[in-house]
Amino acid sequence: MRKKNLALRLKELLGTGSRDADYFEELEEILIEADIGPALAMEVVGELQKEAGRGGPKDRDRTLDVLKRLLGASLRTEQPRLVRGELNVFLVLGVNGVGKTTTIAKLAEFYRRHEQVSEILLSAADTYRAAAIDQLLRWGERLKLPVIHQDSGADPGAVIFDSLSSARARGAELVLADTAGRLHNKAHLVKELGKVDKIIRGRIGDGNYQKLLVIDATTGQNALKQAEVFNEAVGVDAIVMAKYDSTAKGGVAVAICRQLGIPFAFLGQGEKLEDLRPFDADFFLEGLLTA
Repeated sequence: MRKKNLALRLKELLGTGSRDADYFEELEEILIEADIGPALAMEVVGELQKEAGRGGPKDRDRTLDVLKRLLGASLRTEQPRLVRGELNVFLVLGVNGVGKTTTIAKLAEFYRRHEQVSEILLSAADTYRAAAIDQLLRWGERLKLPVIHQDSGADPGAVIFDSLSSARARGAELVLADTAGRLHNKAHLVKELGKVDKIIRGRIGDGNYQKLLVIDATTGQNALKQAEVFNEAVGVDAIVMAKYDSTAKGGVAVAICRQLGIPFAFLGQGEKLEDLRPFDADFFLEGLLTA
């Protein structure tokens, strides 16, 4: 079900003024379809029922305000640390197809445009897909940024090592590193990411190193599973929600924050380089519930 239809159903339901059992049951169904998860949907509806029993709001706008407050209590937002004047590494994680490589290009544009980071280097450490290397090379050419890469099938750890060496030689402030995301072989993924993580920590330490997970807003509860796997493998500092548009639901962000405690850093909308914005809880909830 598309987000527009969910918002329309919510608008129609809240406009009835009814607060009977059928109303709360349908509200719970709508919230589950928005991908916030059954447990949280039940809890939120339970709180609304309590407020209704205490003579709480029955008009649409006030009820929406309560919904935003209840859902917003679980959302966490946080921007990645960037230590100016030193080398920073953002390891970008995510399964194939979520828009990871495009998000790397958008991150480069964001930090160049909004944080005035002039020396940025891209690292093509997803060596298992020739297409991923080629795509990052095209983005590097378009952005006029260096891309450190090797042939398809090369050791991702070697690419990371070369990238950090090159970044230091160039005086770069930010390395944005692509990674493989093949969840069909979880054990191999964990081993590979663990090796890359060890190399970065050995070369740069923890202070200037962030791991960003990219999820696709349209994949629903699958995104929660992905966050669990990558967090278990290497730890996730923050999440970028990609492909958030008029057809996406995206309520899984609330479930991820609540269950895993991982904050959201950015929201990707559209295909343009500038279509990346810091994750704002109020903006997100407004779109989720009313767009």
